[in-house]
Amino acid sequence: MPESSLSQRFAAAATAAQNLPQRPDNDTLLKLYALYKQATTGDVAGKRPGFTDFVGRAKYDAWTALRGASKEEAMQNYIDLVQRLGGS
Repeated sequence: MPESSLSQRFAAAATAAQNLPQRPDNDTLLKLYALYKQATTGDVAGKRPGFTDFVGRAKYDAWTALRGASKEEAMQNYIDLVQRLGGS
């Protein structure tokens, strides 16, 4: 699949994710966040947030779990997840 087509579908999925029929549970939100960050930024960088930053640590850990995944793989997984959640 051409890169531009995947990028366009990813952008459409990112928009659709903002308008899902129901708010996903926290684990699914973390997965969406991690896939989005992996697709747009690549592997996580920086130090893990401190133990008092529960949200920051959860986001960091979810993103770290995707270390090494390609941009294209993360984009496709994000698109698939948004579609399963009811996004167009």
